[in-house]
Amino acid sequence: DVCSSDLTCEPGEIVGLLGPNGAGKSTLLNILATLLKPSKGTIRYGEFPDADGPELRGRIGMLGHDLFLYPELTARENLTFFAQLYGLPDVDRRVTSSLATAGLADRGDDLMSGFSRGMRQRIALERALLHDPTLILLDEPFTGLDQASTVALVERLRDRQHAGCVIVLATHDLEVADGVLTRAVYLKNGRMVGMDTESGNLANRYRKAIQ
Repeated sequence: DVCSSDLTCEPGEIVGLLGPNGAGKSTLLNILATLLKPSKGTIRYGEFPDADGPELRGRIGMLGHDLFLYPELTARENLTFFAQLYGLPDVDRRVTSSLATAGLADRGDDLMSGFSRGMRQRIALERALLHDPTLILLDEPFTGLDQASTVALVERLRDRQHAGCVIVLATHDLEVADGVLTRAVYLKNGRMVGMDTESGNLANRYRKAIQ
């Protein structure tokens, strides 16, 4: 029972799933990613009649706790591998563009094992966006990032927001999320206990919602 009410996400939204540990944030993300089946209720994805088909999954990009990057490969090799896995055309062009977008064009041929957490996070985000998904799911994307990496991530999310993507992210970092989210969804004990589209004082709104 991850959610007790209807939740509709619109193109161009950045929706934050906020709640304490065990509230159901990661579970809901995995359900939206079609990795888990909901125990009850229905998930609808716009015009897609099949909520579990390959065409739908090809429109979803997810960045979870596991970045799914191979440390023994270079950044370029990692992105190339996933681009080929997606069956994308113009792989070299896409990968070069992704490295540039991540601000790591000069590190493309360096092994991932030598990258900082923030650099790995940027490459992992580009890995999740290689196939131009319209639904982007992020689980604690700001964890362990320094200020520069956080700013770069927020700018990338805004870029995708302006492109009309639906972005749903789970985070404990209310300071960063405040001013980034277009909507906050509050979860507690596997249920949605509140939702708002206000800006500012997110920490106070969060405390009131889950008390």
